[in-house]
Amino acid sequence: MAANMTTETPGPTYRSVFAVAEFRTMFAGLLMFILGFEFEILGMSVLVYTQTRSSFLAAVTFGMGFMPQAVGGAFITSLADRLSPRAVITGSLFIRATPGLVIGLWPALPIPAKLGLLAVAATVTPVFIAANSGLLPDVLGEDRYVLGRSIFSSSNSAVQVIGLGVGGGVLAALPARWLLLAAGGSLVAAGTIMRLGLQYRAARAGSRGIRGVVRTTMTGNAELLADRRVRSLLLAQWLPMWFITGAEALIIPYTVSLGHHAVAASPLLAAVPTGMLIGDVIVGRFCPAAVRERLAFPLALLVGAPLVAALFHPPLLVIGAALFLSGLGCSYHLSIQKAFLHSLSPELRGRGFGLRAAGELGGEGLIPSAIGGIAAGLGAAPAIAIAGAAGVLAALALRGPLSHAAARAGAGGHAPALVRTRSEQPQRVPEKNP
Repeated sequence: MAANMTTETPGPTYRSVFAVAEFRTMFAGLLMFILGFEFEILGMSVLVYTQTRSSFLAAVTFGMGFMPQAVGGAFITSLADRLSPRAVITGSLFIRATPGLVIGLWPALPIPAKLGLLAVAATVTPVFIAANSGLLPDVLGEDRYVLGRSIFSSSNSAVQVIGLGVGGGVLAALPARWLLLAAGGSLVAAGTIMRLGLQYRAARAGSRGIRGVVRTTMTGNAELLADRRVRSLLLAQWLPMWFITGAEALIIPYTVSLGHHAVAASPLLAAVPTGMLIGDVIVGRFCPAAVRERLAFPLALLVGAPLVAALFHPPLLVIGAALFLSGLGCSYHLSIQKAFLHSLSPELRGRGFGLRAAGELGGEGLIPSAIGGIAAGLGAAPAIAIAGAAGVLAALALRGPLSHAAARAGAGGHAPALVRTRSEQPQRVPEKNP
């Protein structure tokens, strides 16, 4: 009788994840990266506006921290597979530190030079994301991978809020150049932490350097998108998030439309990241894997459904609760992380995560403009409701990949390698086990 009894293996815990020294390194480096990024965007926007008194140029400056990332994701993320992960992560962080340090030391640089420097440095962000995301399964293994992703995601939301608060405090007491220097210093610290704390690992696709990186990235992206399984999981991660970003972009106009001052929008702006933080902790830590993966579809529906209430012009407290619930639903992305990881062949893993980041950034840059155009004609409240309805329709259209996440995650091992280009086949060096 005793022989027939089975003992359920306890799930991973925060303690077991943080017990891994390399994860602690990645966690500390990521926190410094996010802090530096928030300081840089805030400091650059304020500096340019102070010098020009142009709201348009301030908005362009803010966008320069994001828009070029889609370009980097489309053309150079193969570096994450062609070079050592430690070298890619460290080098990307040092390059990202350049605008803050240079502009902080020479704030009188011409505006075009500032924007050009920021744009060039921003293109490497998806390379950093691709290398960092691709390394995480190697560091934690599959059992702890989703919980590690949960920690990264929830920390991202928390540090964004903290970074904006600290940055605002610095700007209240000091010129913007000092916040830019703090941004550069934070990113240098992140690169140093990563360089000292990460082990060396060989490139997944063999040591090929940077020759042909654009062609290789574009070819890899095409192969990934041609695979139905990968494509469906990418769309599942992109579409609901695009529409909630469009709704967030209208929080201030919605607040003003109800007769409140724009400052009253501050709690609403914090509602989505707060929901995301709590949702990631609950789903990532306290839901067993099987339950978490079954929750993918209902949570994806929750991203858009509460926002439809905006159609009835509810008071701020109600729309704040709706935004919080939408943020809570965003934790659906944890439910399909393992399925997405299994859909990628090892030599295309970095490019897969880079493509996911490029799609997120591209959609989050375009969709708010489209929703803003709807708001210009119909008003902020109907536009928010339309964004929510579009999110619900996207979740319904993607019910297949969302509902089948559990089966895909449980398949075991990586999916069969996608068809490789002829140039990649003969020279491939077998990946060393870490």
